[in-house]
Amino acid sequence: MTRGETDLLRRCVVVGGAGAVGGLFAGHLLRSGAEVVVVDPAPGAGQPSAGQHSVDQHSADQHSAGEPRFLRGDITDIGPDLAVEIGRADLVLLAVPEPVALAAVKQVAAAMRPGALLADTLSVKGPIAEAIRAHAGDVEAAGLNPMFAPSLGFAGRPVAAVVVHDGPRTRALLRLVESWGGRAVRLGAHEHDRLAAATQALTHAAVLSFGFALARLGVGVAELAAVAPPPHATMLALLARIASGTPEVYWDVQSANPQAAAARAALAEGVRTLAGLLDGPADGEAEFAAALGGLRELLGPDLGFYRDTCAGMFGALRPPEHALGPYESNPSTSTSRPVTTER
Repeated sequence: MTRGETDLLRRCVVVGGAGAVGGLFAGHLLRSGAEVVVVDPAPGAGQPSAGQHSVDQHSADQHSAGEPRFLRGDITDIGPDLAVEIGRADLVLLAVPEPVALAAVKQVAAAMRPGALLADTLSVKGPIAEAIRAHAGDVEAAGLNPMFAPSLGFAGRPVAAVVVHDGPRTRALLRLVESWGGRAVRLGAHEHDRLAAATQALTHAAVLSFGFALARLGVGVAELAAVAPPPHATMLALLARIASGTPEVYWDVQSANPQAAAARAALAEGVRTLAGLLDGPADGEAEFAAALGGLRELLGPDLGFYRDTCAGMFGALRPPEHALGPYESNPSTSTSRPVTTER
């Protein structure tokens, strides 16, 4: 953190800092030199580890650099201790579910000093932007949406930024995100939700629908893994990642974004379009080829980039050990040249 960012974002309160997204920001803010208070309502959540202490045990002035302080509190029912922390903060970051953030905006903004920065990490920006405009006119405000799982880190990854009330602290936070390796992409709230419906809601819906279809087909994954071509193995990997994630995150992506329903409807229409091409007239193959040409046009100048990216991903795929038959060797140890197919 440069001296300017240090002065502008010296004291930070991360609500939900015991969670994955909040923890990502809290950790980077600490390493950038900020003082961080992690707030969480759950008993035992975010409890101090060795060498850390809570707000109740030590005053803010006794805070040790590089260590978060912890405060148990409910951001929708701000008590005296939490009000003090919010009132002295340069940044209050709401890394909480959308209903909690919407319920908290009015009283959090009232507890903040004018000119401080209120930020959020919600995956939908329209409703929170409206709430901020209605109740938080005296503070800077920005919504950040890391477009990646927190475990992947910021390096080289996009962070959507919806700036509601701009100012020096907002710009300092965006510079920090970029110093952590992220790419801050400024969007309007409506534009963010439109793009999130396509990049997140549509993508997750496609993967989940693939999983539901597999379950209906009644084919075991162990059977599939033995013969799975790279595209299918990639879909299984995506399905496993989502199935292993936090259900609330994927539920919010589908249910909270008002434009997600249109994305799912477009996905269903896409399946019907494919079925229509296959069940159509005798020259349906020509129409199918024309449809693929349309998809190439959709990808435009990025066609080669994504095609080559896919080839690189496929090159890294390996079947699970149990999928290898008694006469097969693991491709990672085989000296024979692998056979590749475009499937």
